Order: sequence, then C-alpha cells, then structure tokens
Amino acid sequence: MANRTSTQNLRKRVRYHYRGNAAGSTLRLTLGCLLGLELRRVGSGKRMTFGRAGETILSQWMADNARVCWIERSEPWDLESQLISQLDLPLNLDQNRHNPFHSRLKELRAQARQRARELPVSS
Repeated sequence: MANRTSTQNLRKRVRYHYRGNAAGSTLRLTLGCLLGLELRRVGSGKRMTFGRAGETILSQWMADNARVCWIERSEPWDLESQLISQLDLPLNLDQNRHNPFHSRLKELRAQARQRARELPVSS
C-alpha cells in the first residue's frame, strides 16, 4: 500500500468531517445520502453539497450521533487496510468491495450525484 499521508493533521480532518460539506468529505456525502438529504450542485456547478440547510441538518445529526476515536500509528494506512478487511464497516467504500452494502451505498451516492446534475445550480 502506498503512503497516503495527508497534508492536514487529524484534528483538522475530523473537524472538516463535522463542520465541512459533502464536496470535501466522503463521510458527509455518504451520511447525507443515507439520511435522504438532497445533493445539489453549488457555486460554479462543479461542487456538490447538501446546500446550507442540508449541511446544517447533517452537522446536527453528526453532533448527536457520530463519535470519533483513534489510535496513533506511524503507518495508519496499514491498520486501516487490516480493519476494513476484518470488520463490518459498511460506510467505507475504499478497499471494501467484500462488504455486502458496498454496491448499494455506491449506487445511492451515484443516484444522488445524477439527480444533482439534473437540477439547477443552487446559490
């Protein structure tokens, strides 16, 4: 597995998942799609988010329901691969084709993107 070092520290990455938007967070994209929020094209039309209201709803849902914990590792991508292969982690698509929910989640996200492309760009 290649070294996938992030340019952001863990705190910034986690904060973005909790306060950012679906355009920059696959976790937010996944959760929003599962919660039935409407994905929309925004700005120039290339980025897709759940809009201001949807992202606010998602942030509140995450504050009420999502928890984060971590283990410090010098090469965390090795542990990530091991955990994804051994545990039932249905929200992970990367390295997780063996999970029974993988194809359904991928389909839900693709449908949300397709619907967003058919709608006008939101302000």
